[in-house]
Amino acid sequence: MIPIARPDLGPEEVAAVTEVLSSGMLVQGRKVAELESLWAEFVGVRHAVAMANGTLALMSIFSGIGLEPGDEVITVSHTFAATANAILYTGATPIFIDIEPDTYLIDAKRIEAAITPQTRAICPVHLFGLVADMDMIQAIADRHGLAVIEDACQAHGATFRGRKAGSFGHGAFSLYATKNMTTAEGGFVTTNDDKLADWLRLHRNQGMRTRYQFETLGYNFRLTDLAAAIGLAQFAKLERNTARRQQIAARYDVAFEDLPVRLPITPDGRTHVFHQYTVDVGEARDAIVADLRAAGIGADIYYPIPVHRQAYILERGLYADLPVTDAAAARTLALPMFPGLTDAEQGQVIDALRAAVARHVGAPTADRPTAGVAAP
Repeated sequence: MIPIARPDLGPEEVAAVTEVLSSGMLVQGRKVAELESLWAEFVGVRHAVAMANGTLALMSIFSGIGLEPGDEVITVSHTFAATANAILYTGATPIFIDIEPDTYLIDAKRIEAAITPQTRAICPVHLFGLVADMDMIQAIADRHGLAVIEDACQAHGATFRGRKAGSFGHGAFSLYATKNMTTAEGGFVTTNDDKLADWLRLHRNQGMRTRYQFETLGYNFRLTDLAAAIGLAQFAKLERNTARRQQIAARYDVAFEDLPVRLPITPDGRTHVFHQYTVDVGEARDAIVADLRAAGIGADIYYPIPVHRQAYILERGLYADLPVTDAAAARTLALPMFPGLTDAEQGQVIDALRAAVARHVGAPTADRPTAGVAAP
């Protein structure tokens, strides 16, 4: 089986972890500080605060800006549930709006109609490795005095008009095993807000700045030095691995351009880092996924049940009419995408998708060789 994702882990990560084990400093030490400094510089912000995972990064931002019951945050349903869960954690309410049909990102043109006196923040999700329209989102936020929280958990290094994801508002990144950069589990908050950054560092460390002196209510959301050591090795590979992801995506684009499917787009002024390569294959999606899996291709669906249709959301009365989101959930699939995907493996993926689309949707516009499509 060719998996949907495979972490790029090698001797560099083994050596980095061994060094930490030998040092005896395992948690919240020099490696964490070094990784935070590198990530802040990379994103272009004053502060990067490491967290134990990306969900905690989001939860901590929402807590840190003072969300409370009765407050509302405008976001999307076409995302991993952690986006909404982190809002609900504070007692606030996620307000779901629809997405753009071609980028699968928040449709910024719909935001202002969803703003109420209770709205406190906008949370765009930079899904699959592409940044949302931050010019429009930031302009709306500025007009209405709203905070912007970027769910950049899938967008390591993606840019919008030269600025990196996580540099516009307060950003949350995940370092989960399948992300473009991993520490196995881990995350970052990125921000230019000195006060918030100071509070986050207390919040993640049981409210302590000095040992046993608790300045505020806090929790153990710390990242270990073992994880940070892996992250430092991963950071050194990020530029190379991003380029490889983009190369794989470019080959997919060429191989599928004649098929009756919708391929990912990258709007002008943005760079896509392809955490996922997502294709709209139409109403036969489930049959096509079944064929791919039978052929040994680990295709997957992100996300088959939108958040606004999950039982725990409906139980809270958070109903939303999101036809574009529902269509994406019903029609799209993701193909294997990771830096270690070989040209031969990608050829198998290409052959399998072309055959499945021909079987269930219709023949391509022209016959052509498949596995022989050269890597760009």
